[in-house]
Amino acid sequence: MLSLTSEIRTPYHPWPAGPKLGAVCLVTASLFIIGSPWFSGAIVLACLGLYALPGLGFLRQGLGALRMLWPFLALIALWHGVSGTLEAGLAVALQLLAAVGFANLVTLTTRLEDMAAVVTRAASPLRRFGLRPERFGLALALVVRFTPVLAQRGDQIAQSWHARTSRRPGWQVLAPLALGAIDDATYVAEALRARGGIDPVEE
Repeated sequence: MLSLTSEIRTPYHPWPAGPKLGAVCLVTASLFIIGSPWFSGAIVLACLGLYALPGLGFLRQGLGALRMLWPFLALIALWHGVSGTLEAGLAVALQLLAAVGFANLVTLTTRLEDMAAVVTRAASPLRRFGLRPERFGLALALVVRFTPVLAQRGDQIAQSWHARTSRRPGWQVLAPLALGAIDDATYVAEALRARGGIDPVEE
């Protein structure tokens, strides 16, 4: 399975996937339950500290993976600036940055196979209702793997747009981005079918 795991070894790599995913859920829930910008800011600083602990190379890699957030953060700042609710906008921006930062940290230090296995085990009680837990694990792996792929494709489409015109890209880039995502989904589905699917063979 393709992986986004960092090649830079950190103290977090050997940690089990289950506790790391549980910690992400706990941090994310606390961010939105408490809702304080001071608390969210402290979580962001703690996240940056965890990125910096293994060294400058890992810090750069982690921050580079968060570049896709800047357009959303800018949009949040613009909206709340116009509406006069800067404090609320700051809280939302810090919550988003902290939640995605911790999720990205887990992604960089955990194999997709391990995360998928955790989700599959957590969903195993659903088997009694006729659902396949393996599909939940695969869905998680595909979302984690293809989110940066779609972001990269969006950057490529935007660069192609800039090469043809000086205007800023807008809704026009949505169609090629959506068609590319559909093509990727089709290729993945065909590859899964060619390998027998994901359901266990029933004797």
